[in-house]
Amino acid sequence: MSQPKRERNLTSRRGFMASVSSGSLVLMARLSNAQDIEVATAAEGDVESFEPDLFVSIGSDGKVTILAHRSEMGTGIRTGLPRVVADELEADWSKVVIQQAVGDKRLGSQNTDGSNSVRHFFKRMRVAGATARTMLEQAAAAKWNVEPATCRGKNHRVVHAESGRSLAYGELVQAAGELKVPRPDELRMKPASEWRYIGKDAPITDLDAILTGKAVYGIDARMENQLYAVIARPPVVGGKVASFDSTETRKIAGVQSVIEIEGYQGAPVFQPLGGVAVCADSTWAAWQGRDRLRVNWEDGPNAEYDTDVYAGQLADSANKPGKVWRDTGDAKSVIAESDKVYAADYSVPHLSHAPMETPCAVADVKVDAGKVVSCVLKAATQNPQAVQQAVGAALGIPEAEVVVHVTLLGSGFGRKSKPDYCVEAALLSKELQRPVHVTWTREDDLQHDYYHTMSHVHIEASLREDGTPSGWLQRAAFPSISSLFSDGADQAAGFEIEMGLQDLPYEVPHIRVESGKAKAHTRIGWLRSVNHIPHNFAVSSFADELAHRAGCDPLDYLLTLLGEDRLLDVKAAGLSNRGASAEEYPYDIGRLKHVTQRAADLARWERRSELPKGRGLGIACCRSFLGYTGHVVEVAVDHDGSVQIPKVWTVLDAGVIVSPDRVLAQVEGAASMAATIAMYGKVTFRQGRVNQSNFDNYRIATMKDSPREIITELVESDAPPAGVGETPVPSFTPAMCNAIFSATGKRIRSLPLADHDLTWS
Repeated sequence: MSQPKRERNLTSRRGFMASVSSGSLVLMARLSNAQDIEVATAAEGDVESFEPDLFVSIGSDGKVTILAHRSEMGTGIRTGLPRVVADELEADWSKVVIQQAVGDKRLGSQNTDGSNSVRHFFKRMRVAGATARTMLEQAAAAKWNVEPATCRGKNHRVVHAESGRSLAYGELVQAAGELKVPRPDELRMKPASEWRYIGKDAPITDLDAILTGKAVYGIDARMENQLYAVIARPPVVGGKVASFDSTETRKIAGVQSVIEIEGYQGAPVFQPLGGVAVCADSTWAAWQGRDRLRVNWEDGPNAEYDTDVYAGQLADSANKPGKVWRDTGDAKSVIAESDKVYAADYSVPHLSHAPMETPCAVADVKVDAGKVVSCVLKAATQNPQAVQQAVGAALGIPEAEVVVHVTLLGSGFGRKSKPDYCVEAALLSKELQRPVHVTWTREDDLQHDYYHTMSHVHIEASLREDGTPSGWLQRAAFPSISSLFSDGADQAAGFEIEMGLQDLPYEVPHIRVESGKAKAHTRIGWLRSVNHIPHNFAVSSFADELAHRAGCDPLDYLLTLLGEDRLLDVKAAGLSNRGASAEEYPYDIGRLKHVTQRAADLARWERRSELPKGRGLGIACCRSFLGYTGHVVEVAVDHDGSVQIPKVWTVLDAGVIVSPDRVLAQVEGAASMAATIAMYGKVTFRQGRVNQSNFDNYRIATMKDSPREIITELVESDAPPAGVGETPVPSFTPAMCNAIFSATGKRIRSLPLADHDLTWS
């Protein structure tokens, strides 16, 4: 097979092989539906005969190049997963180069969300590294005419202990490339006791570039001869341009073009909202030009959306019988026949992702004889494959002809898994036949987001004489993410209900879980920890209310609710368990109790009764994204109602931890983000339009609002890796609200705290 063909089919698609020297040992892994790995190897000229998933390349100079296929947005994943490969490979980390992958379906899922990166790829990365090491060991054994079992890879060399001989990896590349690839079950995997990188702190690979301003984020991405675009979008979802006048816009120096973008009607709403784009020599000129546009909008079917009115509709829906998702025992009858029933309702508003770096991408569309032939993008995206699919469909070309280079992301929280802004850039580039960089302003980001769902949860319980529940009913109503995929969808999706509602961990004999109908009137999307936010707020707050009603210590009462150490019957509860097997990822109540008790121990929970009025401790726990979190939050509420968070204690059990320092950072970041959710987060609509426009009226927790001190403990565990990024968010807010009740006697049943009068005397 000729070299030019190899370059055309591989280098142009991924840009990976361009840096691989001749004679390199290249490992390729192919994804199967069972998420198994088949690893193959070949000399460089033969690599085209394989379909790649993950790559490890070792050059004759000893350089190891590892492909990073997930998006880096502050979690450290661009460093963490390659270190798993390097650990099993026994590579010298100083000789490892990480290369970012472009979008390619052969890599398996590249959607960096759902706290799935380490969980889904930990084993695969280990297999890739172990395969390379094993083949190098076999190559050395053949050279020395010894048994392969007597050879060991160690710090970039293969060592034969008995004779003291050793060879550098680079010296073995050619011979290793000629060997038969061992099957995964033939590999000797390193025991955890020999791990050199897994579970150890290390600076992220991009640290120096970030600190010196050399790192390239989506906002920094450039292509030769590019224009800059800012877009006026319909203020109401489903609306469109009726007419526009760009006379004043075209007077702005630097403005090159004004182009109408046709909006996508119906589901899925991953396509552009439509509007009028101003393209200019700079973002500033485009922004000024956009401000001078005169656009008449046709608002469409969602013009009357009012969140105050909608809140009442959700409450009505949550307070009448709905679709049944779990029915253990006979909660309905037990509650109906009880003379001691307690009920409460909880609500959470729409939330915005508000990433510090707004959505942005640059696209270069090539047209030949009036027909689009290809598109290259540089984008701050969590999901390059979704970009390929959406852009390919919009341009009428195969998705394989859409090359997506992933930049660093200035945070994402789920927003940048949607490709609408990339499609905008591609459509404008097609029209102008030159690269176009689309930048969303802060106002664009807040007023055209995929918002976290607005929610209402009703809970009621029949109580025994000791105040513990014998029956438990909970019902939620909220516009569903499924509305993105189906016009008129008005019922919750199963994956949303089992995020903190259907998976109720309490040991109550009679449990019933339902959902009410709710039609979406704006775009609903994934936001960090998704439906665990409203559901755990309700469930953990209600547990605290029951504890105080029973005159019990909230910690003791919570542990009693959780019951005996056991494995929750995932199948009986109807849970998908995030697609994981219950054998590998059981719902372990003992682990949930441990993180709860441990957080209480760290906070010295026993001092709770000694705190003066205005100061309180609150506790909550949650299993989310297969990980376990316990939170204790301490609050100080001044007489004027202002709230401070002196300390928060978080205990996280997420199985094997690859990068402890990065996990600690995510837990700390989750505390600040959850403080925003608790204290300020709220998006409202009037006449279909978002009322908030910037951080002056969509407040986020500042330094004075965030916890003064965050104490985090990571549970040492040999369990499989579980979720981290989203797991520490849900139980913070109810713990904080429970602490406010302890401090002031004021119960919080709706968010944010800014809507409440917390003054006391």
